[in-house]
Amino acid sequence: MDEVLPGDAELRIRKGKPPAIDAVLPGLVDSSDYCMDFPHRGKCYIFNHKNFDSLTGLEARHGTDADAGRLKCCFRKMGFDVALFRDLPAGEVLKEIYKVAEEDHSKNSCFVCCVLSHGESGKLYGSDAKYKTEDLFAPFRSDICPTLTGKPKIFFISACQGNKFDYGVSVKCNLVTDSSGVQEVTYRIPTHADFLTVYATVSGYCSWRDKTKGSWFIQALCDALEAHAKDMDLLGLLTVVNRKVAYKLESCTSQGNSMSLTNQVPCVMSTLTRNIKLS
Repeated sequence: MDEVLPGDAELRIRKGKPPAIDAVLPGLVDSSDYCMDFPHRGKCYIFNHKNFDSLTGLEARHGTDADAGRLKCCFRKMGFDVALFRDLPAGEVLKEIYKVAEEDHSKNSCFVCCVLSHGESGKLYGSDAKYKTEDLFAPFRSDICPTLTGKPKIFFISACQGNKFDYGVSVKCNLVTDSSGVQEVTYRIPTHADFLTVYATVSGYCSWRDKTKGSWFIQALCDALEAHAKDMDLLGLLTVVNRKVAYKLESCTSQGNSMSLTNQVPCVMSTLTRNIKLS
């Protein structure tokens, strides 16, 4: 299958050094929490892929509309400006990403992107072709998108990262039934800081989706956001998501023993420098 190469914006990033940028770090440098008091919470982009071109050989992702609808509802309730895109070709996905990265986010607290699609290790699929997952992140680096410097860039990726199955392991466990003044200082920070990427599963493995209810990962994520966004920071909340997917869900299919009784655990990759409280 063809792979979509980076567009003009990304080629500019790779070919030459960007000009020096005077980025402003929000809040105090020693603050333990990200500043979420900007006039706007920020944008949430949802790329929902259900149907694919016949030449890709990919099956329709039944149940993904339930995920997209629930994500849209959750993030709107938290004050995000949500944009939902359906079945975009790979090139159009990257075009929308580059476009939003070039916008002025000065009055926004953060940026969120959710991708619901087929995937493999390091690759995601548009409706017609695959593209590198890293091409989602690069346009939001601090040297490229200065108005998101020091702000969380959050990515939720609901897709397989391979074709292996996790059969888990049986374990025994216990179960309970019953300074003075503010000084302006200049800091240099890494361009890849303040990213949070959450994958539905670890590299090389499949992720699971119910054809009516939606995927294990997105449904568990929305459950946790609705229950804990007001009282937990996001990394703590994602630990709750991991626990629910890992311990409380198990596949049961009619396609043979190789796909039945398998497990899944999401994978959290973070370069965050503070706690995130979304609500």
